[in-house]
Amino acid sequence: MKIRRGLSGGQYKPLNDQDIKKIHETSMKVFAEIGVQVNFSEARELFRHAGAEVEESSRVVKVPPDLVQELISKAPSVVTLCGRAENGELDCEIGGDKVYMGTGGTALNVQDPGSRDARRSQLKDVMNMARLVEALDNIHFYMLNVYPNDLPDEDIDVNRFGAALNRTRKHVMGGVYTVEGVRNVIKMAEIIAGSPEELRKRPFISMVTCNISPFKLDKSYGQLAIEVARNRIPVVVPAEPLCGATAPITLAGNLVVQNVDTLAGVMLTQLVNPGTPVLYGCISSITDLRDMKYLSGAVEMGLMNAASAQMARFYQLPLYSTAGMSDSKVNDAQSAYESAITGLMVALAGGNCIHDAAGFLEFCMTASFDKLVIDNEIIGMIMRAVEGIKVDDTTLAFDVLKKAGPGGHFVSSRHTRRYMRSEQFHPQLSDRDNRDKWEGLGAKDTLDRATDKVRQILDAPAQSILPLKIREQLTQEIPGLKNFLME
Repeated sequence: MKIRRGLSGGQYKPLNDQDIKKIHETSMKVFAEIGVQVNFSEARELFRHAGAEVEESSRVVKVPPDLVQELISKAPSVVTLCGRAENGELDCEIGGDKVYMGTGGTALNVQDPGSRDARRSQLKDVMNMARLVEALDNIHFYMLNVYPNDLPDEDIDVNRFGAALNRTRKHVMGGVYTVEGVRNVIKMAEIIAGSPEELRKRPFISMVTCNISPFKLDKSYGQLAIEVARNRIPVVVPAEPLCGATAPITLAGNLVVQNVDTLAGVMLTQLVNPGTPVLYGCISSITDLRDMKYLSGAVEMGLMNAASAQMARFYQLPLYSTAGMSDSKVNDAQSAYESAITGLMVALAGGNCIHDAAGFLEFCMTASFDKLVIDNEIIGMIMRAVEGIKVDDTTLAFDVLKKAGPGGHFVSSRHTRRYMRSEQFHPQLSDRDNRDKWEGLGAKDTLDRATDKVRQILDAPAQSILPLKIREQLTQEIPGLKNFLME
């Protein structure tokens, strides 16, 4: 089976050049005239020293457009999120219009294989989700997608990252909760890499620190962003403005808030450590105006994240975007069409690192084992669409057409054999049998087949990715790390 990853998107453009210019100009007016509230003194001093205007009483920082441009220009335009395959085949080169899709974080609940219910997630679910991601070829990276409710807050960071790193070779990205946790996760990754220098050379972890919409750098998340930037580990600074709640009801107004919020985070990382690998982050969506709840499967979310792909390219920044979720509580038709529509929109727009694209139900509150398998199939189809149609002398096949002639066929053609495995997407989950064969195999629907696949993967003996010597060292040296590494 052909694995499609890192293909070039950008075919879909919800914004024209004038739209992009207007969003940019309005964003610069926000920085200069409204400002961003920065709620911790260390960050305010960094902005002040760089030339921004700081109103200490309100904690509002106003940044002139030239300084905004100067600071964001220090960030790299491409960030490689490395995997741990020896040949680099699991690396994700984030930037330009290249597209990768993976899981998202962080759900509080999980839906077990074959179930319609949800339960509180635990550390074992982090490990089992990682095992699935390792086995599902179309999921390109593992963002830590569930919260281990069975652990104290101070132990969350090291145990989530440790559990994932021992079960998948793909890049591991995750939100972080404490400064000490950030330090210990980085120390753990340095031990695995062999040295601090080797980790920076090939970073196989990255971290997410959120901003608060509208126009606010929170003290807790800001301190986390500063710590990650100081250590020069790839960091995402996403914002989640919601139309009608924390952003204007209009999609264009939301894009302004989104742009200002994430650029504020980008600037902070570059003030701390110029050249820090940072991703422009978008999690924009809408609210259900009947009760003001967040919606994850709305087509408008797809539109805004697709537009953010254009904005990120305008600033020559790598993008962390959102798509592929559903508000349905179960794996039904709604969950499939919501995931497919937003995923296709953002991928075709050239969203670089599309998170939440696999496994999420119920407004991002529930991670489903079965949906990971279903979304693996959807992502495979999406990436085939991103790949597009290759047109050259060989694919136009004039010589083949001439040889076959009127009324001929191409079944036994060498040209057919050459392209049969690469030209078409070959589903692993979808049913393409005739009715008699389908009934003979149990008349299973998509969910049944997904559940079977999950159980096949998880019933196999679990394999540690980390060598025993490394696991022993981590268990001894990393505070708060549970003994699951030795299981």
